[in-house]
Amino acid sequence: MKDIRIVDAGALKNELAKYKKGRKLDIRLFNQVARLAWLGKIVLCPLDPEDPECRAWLLHLQPLEGLAAEIIRIDEDLNGLPFASQIHILDAEQGAHLADIFREGMAQRARDLEALALRDFYFEKYFSAEGKPR
Repeated sequence: MKDIRIVDAGALKNELAKYKKGRKLDIRLFNQVARLAWLGKIVLCPLDPEDPECRAWLLHLQPLEGLAAEIIRIDEDLNGLPFASQIHILDAEQGAHLADIFREGMAQRARDLEALALRDFYFEKYFSAEGKPR
C-alpha cells in the first residue's frame, strides 16, 4: 500500500488531486479489462459521486471462472500473482468507455439468451425448411 505523509497539507492536497483524476491503463491492459467488462466481470462506479468535479471511476476486477478462465488469458501485470480481485482508479475517459463496453456485453448476452429461449431445436433437426421430415 502506498504511504502518504500527512506532514505537509499541500502534499496531501496534491495527492488527493491525483486520485481524483485517476490514471489511464495502457492499451494492452485496457483491452484485457475491456474483455472482462464485456463478460460482466467488473464492478464500475464513480470514485466520488458526491463531488461533481471528480470524474474518476473506481474499478473492481473479478476473477474469471469456468470456460472463460480456460479460454481468456489475463496478464499477470494486470492482477499480480496469482490473478485475484483488485481495485483500480481510472480516469474519466477510460471509465466511461468501459461502462459502454459493459453495457454492450450485457445487451448482447441478453439477446443471445432471448434467442435461445425461443429456439426450437427439435424442429430444426427433424424437419427441413420446407416442412418435410428429414
